[in-house]
Amino acid sequence: MKVADVAVTIEKMIPLEFAQDWDNVGLLIGDPQNTVKAILLTIDITKEVVSEAMKQKVDLIVSYHPVIWDGLKKITAGASTGIVYELIRSGIAVFSMHTALDAATGGVNDGLAEIIGLRDAKPIGDYVDFLAGTTYRLVVFVPVDAVTTVAQAVFAAGAGAMGNYSKCSFQSAGTGTFLPLRGAKPAFGKRGNFESVPEVRFETVVGADKLEAVIAALREAHPYETPAFDVLKLHNEQDKVGLGRIGPLIQPSPMKQIIARIKKHTGAKAIGVVGDEKRLVKTAAVCAGSCGKIIDAVIAAKADLYITGELKHHQALAAEQAGVTCLCLSHTVSERFILKKLARQLRKHIKPVTIKISKQDKDPFKWKNV
Repeated sequence: MKVADVAVTIEKMIPLEFAQDWDNVGLLIGDPQNTVKAILLTIDITKEVVSEAMKQKVDLIVSYHPVIWDGLKKITAGASTGIVYELIRSGIAVFSMHTALDAATGGVNDGLAEIIGLRDAKPIGDYVDFLAGTTYRLVVFVPVDAVTTVAQAVFAAGAGAMGNYSKCSFQSAGTGTFLPLRGAKPAFGKRGNFESVPEVRFETVVGADKLEAVIAALREAHPYETPAFDVLKLHNEQDKVGLGRIGPLIQPSPMKQIIARIKKHTGAKAIGVVGDEKRLVKTAAVCAGSCGKIIDAVIAAKADLYITGELKHHQALAAEQAGVTCLCLSHTVSERFILKKLARQLRKHIKPVTIKISKQDKDPFKWKNV
């Protein structure tokens, strides 16, 4: 299997369009045509992880955090680019997921939501404009006699689907006017004559992935040389893609029980607590990593509990004053648990390749009682 094949497989599971616009995800280092026999999964790519990958003859590292954040003007063996230099020199490719995995169905935040028992959890904020999830309204003006032909063509190309219904449309009668100029080949009337034609305003919906094919079908079926049509982007609240998750618990739970679940599934050794630690939790929000600014949306939603990796001082104070209990697991602990699940998923789809989780990847903090 090639690096490119692995990348395609991962992108089907975790669409890169889900990532924040400031993020750097996808294949960041390596030759797409190189063969992959072994993959190493990790949260961060450190010197120790690179050394581990080299010893295990790994061809591809799949990391959560990007190994390259910003544009590089030079890559040398020392300083901040030393790890990138060593990966290139060793022929080890890197594919990073970060906020795409945060937002994806079954990803990091869905994982946290599942751990604490959230029901019907929805994204909290930092929404992305996910093209494949976007719906458009197509409006086209068609001569009365051609409406059926045009409708059948756009429906066959994928337009008109709404939930459990197909061929959905709206039609209203009107009059179209035009003046064919020199060089025109009008389907109705003559060049130089001002024409009025009974027309129908035909409206339907189409997903972004079908839009190009539907417009091509419209142009092919429409009798006019230059058909008039509009494409309007629709706002769909239900299909939002973004960071964090918020919702009610399947069963209201005491804090002690929730903390026990978190420790069991994430391996957290210590948890920072803000606010009431003995409350009964009915609604909760989660956001892995550093999701402090989302706290405003959590407060506005009047959630009982917010679980994240880390908060800034003023964000913790705001939550406390608003009566929201917060649990800070540490940045990396709030994310690391997902690697086991990711490994299982990849093994199902990439069978000829050995997939391992790094043993050198670890939390940079050492938590001690002082």
